[in-house]
Amino acid sequence: MHGSVGQIRSVLPELVRAELGANVAVCVPYPYLSLAKSLLADTPIQLGAQDLCEHHIGAYTGEVSGAMLADVGCEMVIVGHSERRNYFAETSETAARKVKAALDAGLWPVYCVGETQQQRADGVARDVIADELKVLAGVPTSLYAVAYEPSWAVGTGVVATPEQIAEMHAFIKQTLSPHTCVLYGGSVKGTNAAQTMATDGVDGVLVGGAALSATEFLRICRAAH
Repeated sequence: MHGSVGQIRSVLPELVRAELGANVAVCVPYPYLSLAKSLLADTPIQLGAQDLCEHHIGAYTGEVSGAMLADVGCEMVIVGHSERRNYFAETSETAARKVKAALDAGLWPVYCVGETQQQRADGVARDVIADELKVLAGVPTSLYAVAYEPSWAVGTGVVATPEQIAEMHAFIKQTLSPHTCVLYGGSVKGTNAAQTMATDGVDGVLVGGAALSATEFLRICRAAH
């Protein structure tokens, strides 16, 4: 929950001017989606939202449906982010319904999974991830991406080691399919992006706070290229 009209107008044109070679998408807060779409028109940069409602239409005041997101030009949406799970009591069951809603609207869901520090210390990280991945059972791998974001590394400045990342990404691909697109999210910034993306099994990154700075986000995008 960051941003303003001024920030959107400052950051996005810089991304457009950079003519990035990597696949890049930005997921901005709901009020700025139409503005972002206009600034990204005729560019390969994709637009996404940070969440969606599990319901398609109806008396759900304050919610935003997948069809509405598609209507204003969104191509993708984040589902099940750790902050949604931690602060808004979202469960994997909720996420499953949101994934279906996204697919029904023709959106590409980026489904987030990850364990807490305590769960990792208890040796149940794989069990937690396996349970969260059940949401995607039966969904063709070309229709979504998985973002591995250990909650102990989100917004903390702590980044999982390449060994930890490689191990969990391999487990996710083993559980779903070797062709699954798996992103890493967790305090990704310009100084660690290249190493993270060079790690086995990492197909890209889900960037948080670093994307608020055009300079920092461009460093990450160029590392991907």
